[in-house]
Amino acid sequence: MMYRRIKVWLMNNWVKLLVITAVVLLIFFTIVGLASLESFYLNLTLATLPLQLLMTALNAVIFVYLYMSVFQGGFSKMKKSKTKPGTVNVKFSDVVGLEQAKKEAWEVVQLIKDRSKLKAIGGRILRGMLMVGPPGCGKTLLAKAIATEAGIPFISIAGSEFVEVFVGVGASRVRKLFKQARQLAYAEGSCIVFIDEIEVIGRGRTFSYMGGGEETNSTQNQLLVEMDGLGSKAENVIVIGATNANEAVLDAALLRPGRFDRKIYIDKPNLQEREQLFRYYLSKVRHNPDLDIGHLARKSVQKSPADIENVVKEGALIATRFGKEQVEYTDLSKAIERIELGVEHRKMMNPHEREMVAFHETGHLVILYLLHPTDDVFKASIISRGPALGVVHHSPREEMYTMDKQTILANVKVSIAGYVAEKLRFGTTSTGVASDFQSAMLLAHNMVWSMGMGGNGYLGDFAQVPEAQLSESLKERLNAETEKILKTCYEDTERTLRKNWKIVERFVKELLEKEELDYDQIDVIFGEFGKAHPVVLSIPATLSVPAIAQAATPASETPAAAEVTKVAETKSPRSKSNSKKASA
Repeated sequence: MMYRRIKVWLMNNWVKLLVITAVVLLIFFTIVGLASLESFYLNLTLATLPLQLLMTALNAVIFVYLYMSVFQGGFSKMKKSKTKPGTVNVKFSDVVGLEQAKKEAWEVVQLIKDRSKLKAIGGRILRGMLMVGPPGCGKTLLAKAIATEAGIPFISIAGSEFVEVFVGVGASRVRKLFKQARQLAYAEGSCIVFIDEIEVIGRGRTFSYMGGGEETNSTQNQLLVEMDGLGSKAENVIVIGATNANEAVLDAALLRPGRFDRKIYIDKPNLQEREQLFRYYLSKVRHNPDLDIGHLARKSVQKSPADIENVVKEGALIATRFGKEQVEYTDLSKAIERIELGVEHRKMMNPHEREMVAFHETGHLVILYLLHPTDDVFKASIISRGPALGVVHHSPREEMYTMDKQTILANVKVSIAGYVAEKLRFGTTSTGVASDFQSAMLLAHNMVWSMGMGGNGYLGDFAQVPEAQLSESLKERLNAETEKILKTCYEDTERTLRKNWKIVERFVKELLEKEELDYDQIDVIFGEFGKAHPVVLSIPATLSVPAIAQAATPASETPAAAEVTKVAETKSPRSKSNSKKASA
């Protein structure tokens, strides 16, 4: 193994050794020659020597520039590459919260470690592995952990580094990248090449007689050739690609067996994994040992590991700002609100406008607490954040991967509840309801047009049919059903608010006095009026969440979340009702 490393080092540095040797010899012979000159000629030579050295250096710079730019693959050599096979020291124990992905990755580590046994029985080591998942979930960290646990070199590069305006640069960089990887694999036994944002060069190729997309095509073609190992020795180079996009956008040639042989789907952490992440990142800061980490994990549904790390860092900044010696729960709660809702900034509103904002937010709050089957209210506020004059912040009590009809209807009711509360109290409404109506209208429209959830019996996704092919009578009936859903939700919301108007007035009073109410304060006030919180049915341990969703949700309602995730937040200049929705 040492012989291979020395051989690779000589292959990469023979030019430097040759230049150093030539310079040493040149200096030696120059000294010998100068010693043999007479004093006059010696002085003349020494006087002109600095100018000669300057001209020689200038000529050398010009020659090197032209040589590198013309004879060495265009301008690809002029840009400093970030592909440095440094020592990576990330172990699997450092990867927190990705238990399922870690199990699949560990199998890859075992395949790399046992490559001799695999080769003995005629098997072949993996050529490539694709990591798919949302940003900030640890794809790069997991790739480094694979390299560390397998004990092999690791080269990291972003897909955007292959893209240039000059034709041929991307393909040249791919060739040089794999040349370096093959040398490391030859010396160390194997090597991992990690390409982040692989969709940049891996998108489906386009072929046009006009030549459009030719540079991206040539870069991807070179990548395909290098992954096949054509014209090279059988070094074990493993390519790990990572993407935040849907794998369907990648070219089919990249996804076939022999290229990316395995796929690892890295999703956002569940409740237990979020608790582990909070404990891990809180261990890096001084914090109150009595922190309710379980409550923090429930409050951060659908947050990625990067989001949780950011919450802890922001919480430490807030604690420092207020002169605390350790991070408290209130600091982390404020950090979540600051990140998701924006920075607080109080506006000078007149009493009538302030009261209208309080009624608007109270409408959202009461309907959300009493009627929503899956979400909890974590904060209600009439302090301005961003363009919003007030906010009701809510999140699911647990991971939800799909939504049924009742949940979507509850979202519609929550959206229009601010409008209803304003109208009941003042007999008129404000411009702040515009964005709420946009959210409610889109939800109701998608229910009828795309999800078969209307009451008229029409099934199918009519939004996929060209509008010109739909009859006017059909469109009128679909739109009438949309309006019917909105009216029914309005009537239900109005009935609920009238029935609980004393609760509404109590919350308005509290908001006007305190400006903000947390979940515990909200829960206590509802308890004073004997309003028990809606009970969430527990999920049997023998069933997985997708299985329950399929068993409990009609087939026509299953794609609901894919459409309604576009309306995850209800924002307006008057209010902002924020929730995290999981996609199906």
